[in-house]
This record gives sequence, structure tokens and C-alpha cells, in this order.
Amino acid sequence: MSGTVYLVGAGPGHPKLITLRGAEVLAEADVVVYDRLAPPALLELAPAHAERVYVGKEPGRSAMPQEEIEALLVERAEQGQTVVRLKGGDPFVFGRGGEEALACVRAGVRFEVVPGVTSAVAAPALAGIPLTHRGLATSFTVVTASTAHGDEVDLARVANAADTLVLLMAAGRLAETCEALIAAGRPPEEPAAIIQWAGTPEQRTVVGTLAELPALAAAVSIGPPATLVVGAVAALAHDLSRQNEPIAGLVAFVTPKGREHGRVDHEPEDQQRDHVKQQGDPSKRHARSSPRRSSATVHEIDRRP
Repeated sequence: MSGTVYLVGAGPGHPKLITLRGAEVLAEADVVVYDRLAPPALLELAPAHAERVYVGKEPGRSAMPQEEIEALLVERAEQGQTVVRLKGGDPFVFGRGGEEALACVRAGVRFEVVPGVTSAVAAPALAGIPLTHRGLATSFTVVTASTAHGDEVDLARVANAADTLVLLMAAGRLAETCEALIAAGRPPEEPAAIIQWAGTPEQRTVVGTLAELPALAAAVSIGPPATLVVGAVAALAHDLSRQNEPIAGLVAFVTPKGREHGRVDHEPEDQQRDHVKQQGDPSKRHARSSPRRSSATVHEIDRRP
């Protein structure tokens, strides 16, 4: 008898943000096929005997080609196993879950989609940015800033499609993305934010204008995975993050120096001090270069017991 493939969204970063159904099927798994962005703690929900297969994808490379992942899912299900395909966010939001579901359909294998909380909405929320807000934004659009094959995305088609833009996979080409949005008509002085490692102890949020954001992000070594938010709502991040209890316990909030309380400080840059503080274990996530002189201030919000 054929087994079942469960396409499970692991959520945006913290293991507690998986759904109850996701945790339930993990507890029944014979094999877990998981990605780089799936929280490692979730693997502990699977039985001790369950096989764990890492197929993680990083910018520019992957541990296993997509076609081989699909073949693995089908093969194990045809052997009668319960297969959990665990991936960060939601499997059907830039997760290639549709391709894996079609592979199951072609092979006649049963499958179930278990939706997850996508970082497109969770990362802004965890950074204190509502995607819609009365008087500021009545719509939002989600788009990728880069494709699986590195092809350029035509952002001009969507640049002005909504009040708030959410761009996933933008960290690797942040300068080009912001320039493209400005060229397409978004105001250079429009508020923008980029959130790295949302929902983890290493979450960091950089807020500025669309024009200045790439330099601010580079100054504190923001890299993948990160979510870019463009629109007036991004300016709410500073106020809302103050009282927004971070699920991971510690976040860092970066603003242009002198704008911490909604004001602009015109202190010459050569007199500005770099207040960047690094936190977390770089070996567990990513290497960070030493802080560079910049016009940015990092606020650490620590509410751990």
C-alpha cells in the first residue's frame, strides 16, 4: 500500500510557529525531507527511528537538485512510508511545493498540503510592521526579488501595484532591487525595511528610506535570508517593535543614526559613532564581517526571562 507525502510549512523561523497539523504529521513520519530554513528543533518532533534527509537550498547552490527531491518523495511513498517534506514558510509560497505536489499526482501518490505561516507576512509582523494599516495601506503585494535560477525579475510590473510591497529573497541583490523600484516610480524617500532571520534569536531589522536602505543594510552585514518591505507602514517598525514581545527573546533593530525617535540628526557622518552590536552564534547561521562605520544605530530588545 502506498504511503502519503505531507508537504508541510515549517513557518518563518521559530519552531513554535509551526501549525498543530504540521506537528502532528511530523510525529507520524517515517522520513523527514527538510530544507535549510526549517527550524532544526522541529526534527525532534519526528520519531527517533525516522530518517532525516537534508536537501537544503542556499543562494546559488543546493544539496540536492529539485528533480531528485521529487523523485525521493515519490520513491519513499511508493515504499509505503509516511513522508514529511518540511520547508520554511509555506510550501506553496515560493517553496516549489506545487512542483512536488504535481510529481505526486503524476506518480499516483497521495499527498496532503499542510499550510505554514509565510515569512511574507510573519517577518514584517515580528518586526512590528503591519502590512495594512488604516490611513497608510489598504493593499500589499508579495513578489520574489530573485528566481531559483538567478534570473532577473521584472519589478516594474509590480512596483506600484499596491501600497505595501513585500519582496522575498531580496538580500542578495538589495541595491539593484531598490534602484529598480525607484526607477519604476516608488519615491526614493519612501520608508523601507529589511528583516533578517525573522523569528530567530538573530533577527535584525534595518529601517530607512528606499534610497538609503542598501547602504544601511550593508553597514551591518545584512544577508540572506531576509524580507524587504517597502511602503509607509515600514515607518511604524520602531514604535511597534518596542512593545512587540519577540518570540525568540532577542532582536536587534537598526535605524539611521539620529532618527531613533522620528527625528533626523544632521550630525556630520565623520562625527557619527558606530553603535552596531553583534549577537548570536555566527557558526550556527552565517558569518558576519566586523562592523563598519555607518550612520546606523542598533537597538537590542531583550525580554528573555
